[in-house]
This record gives sequence, C-alpha cells and structure tokens, in this order.
Amino acid sequence: MAYWLFKSEPGNWSWEDHKKTGKKGHPVKRSRNFQANNNMKEMAKGDKGFFYHSVKEKRVVGLVEVVKEFYPDETDPTGRFGVVDVIPVGDMPKPVELKEIKAEPKCKDMVLVNNSRLSIQPVSEKEWNTVCKMGQWGNG
Repeated sequence: MAYWLFKSEPGNWSWEDHKKTGKKGHPVKRSRNFQANNNMKEMAKGDKGFFYHSVKEKRVVGLVEVVKEFYPDETDPTGRFGVVDVIPVGDMPKPVELKEIKAEPKCKDMVLVNNSRLSIQPVSEKEWNTVCKMGQWGNG
C-alpha cells in the first residue's frame, strides 16, 4: 500500500463536498500537472490519502482511499491526463495544519513541506504515521 496527499481548494471542492459522494467513489482532483498525473498513474486500489484543504486553510482535514485506479479524464480534450476515484474514509479528528507539519522533524522531507504547489503528491509511511498521530487518527 502507498500513501498520498490530495490538495483541494475548499471553495472549489471541499472535504464536506467530497464526503457527500459516499462510498461510490469520485475523482478527488483533476490536474493538468504532469507530475501529479504521473503520481496518479502510480496509485493502486486500496492506497490511502490525506485530503488537504489548500489556499487559506492549509491543513489535512480528512482521509480517503483509492477505489478506482487511473483512467482518462473525460474533461481533458487532449487525452493526456487522467484521474483516480477515492472515497472518504473519515474526518481527521484534529485537522493538521501545514505549519505543524513543517515544525515536525519527522516530516522535514515531506513533499508538502518542500514542494507545496504540487496538487497530488506521495507521502512516505513514516510521514503518514506521523501526520495521523498529530491528527489523533488511531495508529495511521
């Protein structure tokens, strides 16, 4: 299993919007960034991810699970980009802010800390467990 972080602007698609999709699965992020697209190609069914509110909030607010692997994005006329479907797993009991993540030494190499503009990014198992602990989410 791999771990990921999906950034979303709450004004465009919030965690509350995503939770309403339930267990049927929904593309969490449409991206026209080649690295984000390549990251989605690496995802497998069952992978877990953080749902991160970007822009003003800058915090992990929920957890998701990949339920449908990479497929073409119907909104892309070029056919170069795709999406994955994820379902909401649960709210992060204590949302974890970017400033907290940046202050945590175990997260110093996290992509979010070093390349905060990338909308879909990998998360190491150590980073996953650390952020889950910070957010009071069981054992990750």
